[in-house]
Amino acid sequence: MRTPPVALRGEGVYLVDREGRRYLDASGGAAVSCLGHGHPRVVEAVRRQVGELAYAHTSFFTSDPAEKLARRLIDMAPTGFGAGRVAFVGSGSEAMEAALKLARQYFVERGEHKRHRFISRRMSYHGNTLGALAVGGHPGRRALYQPLLVETTQIAPCHPYRFRAEGESLEAYGLRVADELETAIERLGPETVAAFVAEPVVGATLGTVPPVSGYFRRIREICDRFGVLLIADEVMCGMGRCGTTFAIEQERVTPDLITIAKGLGAGYQPIGALLAHERVAAAIAAGSGSLAHGHTYMSHAVSCAAGLAVLDAMESDKLVPRVAALGRELQAALERSFGAHPHVGDIRGRGLFWSLELVRDRARKAPFSPEARLAARVKTMAQERGLICYPSSGTADGIAGDHVLLAPPYIIGSGQIEEIVVKLSATLSAVLPDVADAA
Repeated sequence: MRTPPVALRGEGVYLVDREGRRYLDASGGAAVSCLGHGHPRVVEAVRRQVGELAYAHTSFFTSDPAEKLARRLIDMAPTGFGAGRVAFVGSGSEAMEAALKLARQYFVERGEHKRHRFISRRMSYHGNTLGALAVGGHPGRRALYQPLLVETTQIAPCHPYRFRAEGESLEAYGLRVADELETAIERLGPETVAAFVAEPVVGATLGTVPPVSGYFRRIREICDRFGVLLIADEVMCGMGRCGTTFAIEQERVTPDLITIAKGLGAGYQPIGALLAHERVAAAIAAGSGSLAHGHTYMSHAVSCAAGLAVLDAMESDKLVPRVAALGRELQAALERSFGAHPHVGDIRGRGLFWSLELVRDRARKAPFSPEARLAARVKTMAQERGLICYPSSGTADGIAGDHVLLAPPYIIGSGQIEEIVVKLSATLSAVLPDVADAA
């Protein structure tokens, strides 16, 4: 097994290893480090909170950081969350587990005991704990643990590059794949379905795929018709990453539950959160009065203090509008450099959340063989050139296909965008000829 270099310190958008080598963190790790490394406001907030109160169990106490962060997120959330609630956990996977449990509890408290089924989309990823993995639709990530996973149902993703029919308009395609949800609900029995789970912009598994216009509006209509909850998984695409605080804002729909994580703590502390719409919160309040779920480190005071400082920095430095502007700059740079590349089939994304899908045959959209291990080679070669990016495999069908995901910190500058493109171009020039010749 390869031993990775030892990271010694972080400086803005760069990481430095023990040997003094510098790496441009063009993916924020896994779309985590949205403020870069060593941000003084967040570092000071963490230090101060550790000195005041590090931990108090939620069965006995709440804390000022937890209460303030919850209020802040509710105020920022879409319409309908004003009287909602927030639960703080340790990761995105934990946030999804809490969302699944709350969806089930919501219906039990309403007397709809048969509602226990969850529907998601093929080629999705919602976390690595067993419940979150069960609603994920990526065959390669599920395979080892398949016997342990509860049964869920997957419908088609909204992925026009791969699955739109020839001559089909984007709008017609979006409605067609959205209508698969209605078909699935009717097949399973509407009285048994609790929720539909989806990433507003699909992250790691497909490579930053945004939905077509109208897709989520139809999804919301179908959920409303059958009384099914809509869970927006914003663990990777949320907290400003796509150019708005919540990615779902751009679809002009309001979900019932929202999961967030990575950008909330920006890597300074592990934290995730579940936001519940006021109608979900009201049902619990009128019933048992509390979420039937818990972890030892829920609402950890230091993590919540870090989250508050991250949101303060985003607001004071106007970083979310900056993401939207820099996203257009990154898009233009990628299209200039790779728009006609024979092995780049698609360039897609939103905000500072972009991917290149790598293909063996551009005209036929044919992926490289999984045996080529293209994503792994690109990752290694890029790191050797001082670039941290997030390549992943299984892009085309869960087994074959590769993409390179970019999610740089919101503090990145124009010169560093150019550095990303130059180093990524050199990486692909070094890796792709050997892989293409072998194919």
